[in-house]
Amino acid sequence: MYTDEDLTLAVKQNIFSQTDVTQFRQFINSTRNSHAVDEENFRLINGFNDIFVVIASALLLASLAWLGFAVTPPLGGIALAVGSWILAEYFVNKRRMALPAIALLLSFLLGLFAIPILFRPEVKEIAFIGSGLLTTFGAIAHWMRFRVPITVAAGAATLTAGIVATVVYMFPATLLYINHFILAFGLVIFGLAMYWDSKDTARQTRASDVAFWLHLISAPMIVHPIFQSLGVLEGSGDLFISLIVLALYVLLAIISIAVDRRAIMVSALTYVVYTFSALMEDFGMVSSSFAITGLCIGTSLLLLSAYWHSCRRWVLKLVPQQMQLRLPEAKV
Repeated sequence: MYTDEDLTLAVKQNIFSQTDVTQFRQFINSTRNSHAVDEENFRLINGFNDIFVVIASALLLASLAWLGFAVTPPLGGIALAVGSWILAEYFVNKRRMALPAIALLLSFLLGLFAIPILFRPEVKEIAFIGSGLLTTFGAIAHWMRFRVPITVAAGAATLTAGIVATVVYMFPATLLYINHFILAFGLVIFGLAMYWDSKDTARQTRASDVAFWLHLISAPMIVHPIFQSLGVLEGSGDLFISLIVLALYVLLAIISIAVDRRAIMVSALTYVVYTFSALMEDFGMVSSSFAITGLCIGTSLLLLSAYWHSCRRWVLKLVPQQMQLRLPEAKV
């Protein structure tokens, strides 16, 4: 499996000409009746060997962590982190395998995150703060060495966890405002995602993959505090709340279409389905509420996917011209 970034590198190495690659991309777009820029492509798996390596690595790393933990608990986390890094040197740096790169990054960060907690389990707050900060530094080191796209998002998430934990530990009263913190950091990460997106509006390089994972992390951090503040998951599903939820989802959909990223819409989907299912149950449709809600929303999303290009052209008319230059072009 070859990605747009592989083709771009081939052009730089004079293996293909830019004209040949452009014509090839146009041919693929015409045969699929779609455009690569709108597909949100990211490399996850090259073949079944990726799955095979992930399974083998999981067995090896789990055994290392188990044996290390048997000697002393912190050694389990150290063994997991060190083992993951060593495996990444071959399977990521040498073999460029996509799925193992993600799996080994997550196991490396998990090992780092576990070390302070296993070292001082009796001091949970301080241990959690240490875990967040250690994992953040580990993510930075991992990015500098391996450049796995998901690393930036993982580092942003762990840094957020470390900062929030520190603030709550130092000022316990701020626990009441934790959703506000999550929302604020979610917006910051969304801004970071837009920065990476603006570096590659054609969606052909690693920058687009980095932005994809940042959007995937920021979306639930933005959506969850908003909908939770409305009491959606606490049973507040009356008609007025349902209309607010619908209006917010439409707004999020417009933003998602404008930036050409679907993560925000997907993150909010659970709340919308739950709200309208609860509303229908209030009107007596107990047995079929979920089915009817799923039918309506699923049909709407499929129609949106089918007419995505047309919707983007319409939405981008509402976006200032200067901002449009930082967004993917709406295809005809």
